[in-house]
Amino acid sequence: MFTDTNPYFSVPHPFTAYLSLWPSSEPLPSEMALRSMQSLGIQLLSEVKTLEANCLLQLRHLDNDAKVVVDFLKLQSRKVDLVLQHVLEKETQEGEKCIGNQFGGSGLRLLTPTALDIGSNYKITLFIHDELVAILCFGKVTASTAQKTLSTESSANSGDTQSPEFNTQAELHSPAPQWQTDFEFSQILEADVEQLVKASLNVQQKQLKLRKLARDERQ
Repeated sequence: MFTDTNPYFSVPHPFTAYLSLWPSSEPLPSEMALRSMQSLGIQLLSEVKTLEANCLLQLRHLDNDAKVVVDFLKLQSRKVDLVLQHVLEKETQEGEKCIGNQFGGSGLRLLTPTALDIGSNYKITLFIHDELVAILCFGKVTASTAQKTLSTESSANSGDTQSPEFNTQAELHSPAPQWQTDFEFSQILEADVEQLVKASLNVQQKQLKLRKLARDERQ
């Protein structure tokens, strides 16, 4: 996923995803089938975002005097998006909950509790809360790498790792193992790719502003 050959860049950013293994004996759903699999909340949010984008595109042609109106409509549309996302988050989600740490228009990177088989397809519902993005898509596993934990490193550096008391305490306090797992999209709606690209650009812009502020404060 995260190579120079990908058509879209990705950004580090936390989000939530729900994974369900898709049977290898079944073909991936068509675009029409994927739409029918969306929950009502995701459908509503997607339709509202499409309408908002089309409306704001038309308003760009207005003169500067209309800027106040445009800003007001943007505020109102964000309120609608927030309400819809709140409804979405209250829905019961199918699959195993995972935390994501990187996304883009080509795929995702998640932390999974176990290693996932390379090439297997998963149905993924993802939520990028602060960017108001909720998407149902399918992703194929391209990599799954075990992550080092602090407890593992501490045990390796300790000279008393053979002590039963030490081992018991380590088991009690050691975090659950995690695998960094990369997915490339194997089925996703074009409008949802556009959402992810726009969200990744917004996140990148915010990160650049924060870095500039940090540099200015050090000077």
